Amino acid sequence: MSSWEGKSKGNKLGYSIFIGILRYGGVMPAYVLLRFVAGYYFLFSYSSSRPIFQYFHTKVGYGWWKSLYSVYRNYYVFGQVLIDKVVVMSGLSNKFTFEFEGEAYLREITAAGKGGIMLSAHLGNWEVAGHLFQRLETRINIVMFDGEHERIKKYLSSVTGERNVNIIVIKDDLSHIYAINDALSKQELVCMHADRFLEGNKTVTIPFLGQDAKFPAGPFLLAATFRVPVSLVFACKESNTHYHLYATRPREYNGRRRQGIELAAQDFVEEMEAIVKKYPEQWFNYYDFWDSSNPK
Repeated sequence: MSSWEGKSKGNKLGYSIFIGILRYGGVMPAYVLLRFVAGYYFLFSYSSSRPIFQYFHTKVGYGWWKSLYSVYRNYYVFGQVLIDKVVVMSGLSNKFTFEFEGEAYLREITAAGKGGIMLSAHLGNWEVAGHLFQRLETRINIVMFDGEHERIKKYLSSVTGERNVNIIVIKDDLSHIYAINDALSKQELVCMHADRFLEGNKTVTIPFLGQDAKFPAGPFLLAATFRVPVSLVFACKESNTHYHLYATRPREYNGRRRQGIELAAQDFVEEMEAIVKKYPEQWFNYYDFWDSSNPK
């Protein structure tokens, strides 16, 4: 089975062109150019198009032609998400609106004074959600793989300015565990994706969209170990200018560690599946996610 390599597509020239258009023309002209970029990936990026086509065809249940069209739409919406991220984080003039369903649950976590964990996925626009979480009036720590090329990250940082969140990079020496513990001890929020893993990492296997799939055990282990409130959070694009943010009621996974891990993983996968079914074109997964040796 092909696995995720912890890296994202794109290059410095591509980012600079779009940012230039955003500065001088706005979001809509950038969206127009994006149609051609999405078309390029649709036509020439077989390695990423094949698994996303199979997802639409065999898991979502679309016919052959609708699945093919949805591959293009997926690339296009993914590009929109990247553009929106730059616009929101850099403070460029925009007409974006947001509906925040479950904000009270996150405020409940911050008010409890214990810190908390937010789990999400490569679904919708997490960066926009993270940027808006500043209104919770507590520090946000995002745990992530350091898979993007440094020169692109530095370039984006020079455009968007300082992040309003702290980044905790996952490292082989496990220093990120101490950073997470430190953040929670300060009653801060820790956010992480729970739908991808690097080869060699521990996983849990759970049915997802009708077939067994592997999910990283790490986020659920942390949820069961630190015994702090956990909320599942997603931000999805509903139109060119509107986002819908979701946060679930917080839950603690105390008790026996293995049981806590399994329960946390099950809750996450059930919620993620519901969001994927509602926004099938906004799950940005470009590798073989399901283990073909364990069909359901």
